[in-house]
Amino acid sequence: MAGDRSYRYGDGLFETMKMVEGEVQLRELHFDRLFAGIQKMNMEWPVHLSREKLLSAINELCRKNACEKYGRIRLSVSAGEGGLFDPGRKAHYCVEAWPLSLEMGQLNSNGLIIGLYENGRKSNDTWSNLKSSSSLLYAMAAMEAKANHWNDSIVLNTEGTVADTCIANIFMVKDGIIYTPPLKDGGVAGVMRKLMLGHLADWGFPVKERSLHTSDFAGADELFLTNAIRGLRWVKQLDDHQYGHSITTAVFQKLQTIWK
Repeated sequence: MAGDRSYRYGDGLFETMKMVEGEVQLRELHFDRLFAGIQKMNMEWPVHLSREKLLSAINELCRKNACEKYGRIRLSVSAGEGGLFDPGRKAHYCVEAWPLSLEMGQLNSNGLIIGLYENGRKSNDTWSNLKSSSSLLYAMAAMEAKANHWNDSIVLNTEGTVADTCIANIFMVKDGIIYTPPLKDGGVAGVMRKLMLGHLADWGFPVKERSLHTSDFAGADELFLTNAIRGLRWVKQLDDHQYGHSITTAVFQKLQTIWK
């Protein structure tokens, strides 16, 4: 509706989830992030609407939209209707669901071509890690990617280090070690990122969180991107730099044991 705060101000959150064979993948990670964000943004969540009821509504919509076998779900939550100074922040929610192509569960055969977005920076503040409806920077970075025939754009923070990309968290492989920016550098707290950080070491892949500068990518061996729908995708090219994907492929094979 026109008076919705998410529509007016980007005062909302969203989760993009994957449905496989009647099961919402990584649902607890998604719900944990969503409800932490709702609390942080001081929204009033309906007391009767439990996680179980919300999940039931998602499942029912997927059945109606014939995407229960393999689908994409967008769960949007806003702070309700009103102006900036109006009282009350009663949360509204909306669920959307569409069928997905089966290729979304596979490692990309052709490596991605990505670029650097330089016309805006993401702030490192208390809201940076939220999956926020206020996504103007990412929308503009995606528009530039499309204009340059890239698959995605790297977004920097106000300190000049890497935050994430338009739709993913970024990982770099160098000398057998996997690196990804810490959340203090402003990237969205991705659920697939969290899953990977919880398993990479157990799978035999050394992993470290540290700030990444664009100059680091010149000497990288591999780059890969993660999100909840596509899982993991390898990058073939950034500027004039070419990358392989041997470790990325091995990581993806391990990922398939816990994610589809």
